[in-house]
Order: sequence, then C-alpha cells, then structure tokens
Amino acid sequence: MTVDGVVIEALPSATFKVKLDDGRTILAYVSGRMRLHRISVLPGERVRIEISSPSDTRGRIVRRL
Repeated sequence: MTVDGVVIEALPSATFKVKLDDGRTILAYVSGRMRLHRISVLPGERVRIEISSPSDTRGRIVRRL
C-alpha cells in the first residue's frame, strides 16, 4: 500500500518518524535506490511511503515529493 505523509523527525540509522495524511504516525526508512543516488530527506518534507502488510507501523520511503 502506498501513502503520502510529512517527515516529522529524523532518527539515527536513516529512519524517520512520518505523519501520514490519515493522521497515523509510523517509522520509515529510506529505500535502497534513494540511498544509492544520495537523495536526502529532511524534516518537514512530503514523502511517499510503501507500508508493509504485516506491520502497519513501519514503512519504506520510496519518493520525495
């Protein structure tokens, strides 16, 4: 499932707290392709996240909007 949100806080190990458009807050990490191309993500930016099915509290940042 793909959703959009806003980065609230940057945490260690390239993880971020992200507030989704529906009001939930999840933990997300930067995808491998974004790391490969050194695309940075800062607090306050809008991002697109893929949420894994088994756990709705973790996701992967796949695009910076």
